[in-house]
Amino acid sequence: MRIVVALGGNALLKRGEPMTAEAQHTNVQIAAVALADLARDHQIIVAHGNGPQVGLMALRSNAYAPDNPWPLDILGAETEGMIGYLIEQELMNALPKGTDCATLLTRVEVDPKDPAFDQPTKPIGPVYSAAEAKLVRAEHRWSMVEESKGTVRRVVPSPLPVAILGITPIRLLVEAGVCVICAGGGGIPVVRGKDGKMEGVEAVIDKDRTSALLAQALDADILLMLTDVEAVFRDWGGPDQAAIGRIAPDALDELTFAEGSMGPKITAASDFVRAGGTMAGIGRLQDARAIVEGRAGTLVQQDTPGLPIHKRNAEEMG
Repeated sequence: MRIVVALGGNALLKRGEPMTAEAQHTNVQIAAVALADLARDHQIIVAHGNGPQVGLMALRSNAYAPDNPWPLDILGAETEGMIGYLIEQELMNALPKGTDCATLLTRVEVDPKDPAFDQPTKPIGPVYSAAEAKLVRAEHRWSMVEESKGTVRRVVPSPLPVAILGITPIRLLVEAGVCVICAGGGGIPVVRGKDGKMEGVEAVIDKDRTSALLAQALDADILLMLTDVEAVFRDWGGPDQAAIGRIAPDALDELTFAEGSMGPKITAASDFVRAGGTMAGIGRLQDARAIVEGRAGTLVQQDTPGLPIHKRNAEEMG
């Protein structure tokens, strides 16, 4: 099967960990083992998040030139190259000798009239205390949102991906059997001017929405979104919290999820399955194979007889 794997930023850099090269390298090595295990039986295409990393790059840029910070499209390209390099190197170390792997910087077109530009919602970078946030907001003029009680995080515009530029060379490499790493951080956001020329824009595209678009373009069988939680939960943090096993897109439409975290994954999963994908899976990195085999995570599938339902969901269905 052909699988597009979207690695969440929290799967590559654990919550609370220092944003150091050593921590990033260690987590990528762990991720590479899980990915290599899947690659033994399936063809994988890897995308990844970059929230913590692009936030760090922005802080470094502002520290160097606070009056002239580097734009997010360039910072996103930097993180795409950095994280892609680490994933490619560790994948090549974990995969059988002779495997080909390639990392591609990927531009993704967005609509300059997307209403997201007027309402920043995408969290990036580190979590700040209320006192820290007051200083950061004043210094950088960032939009901030509450992450949890007493903490906040920077938010930026997150327009919808319209088209993946360079999908033809990506497809050629995939068809040639190359393990491709692309669309990192949702891709480098660009808009088309009236003259047809493309230019970068100050935004971050949700990597799960781009991964769904990528999976559709490559005729993938499965979209696998890996994060640091075991599944999607109903009533997260409430008295009726319960993990969801298998569910159809129409049933997901009746539930509510946080826009800054699980919401985009749910939308991406539903879009992919409705477009003809066999399954979208959401769960932990270490459960990657079990999710693909229907034994863990949340599986989004059309309600078709014979599809796998793992034990927990069977119990929920009675």
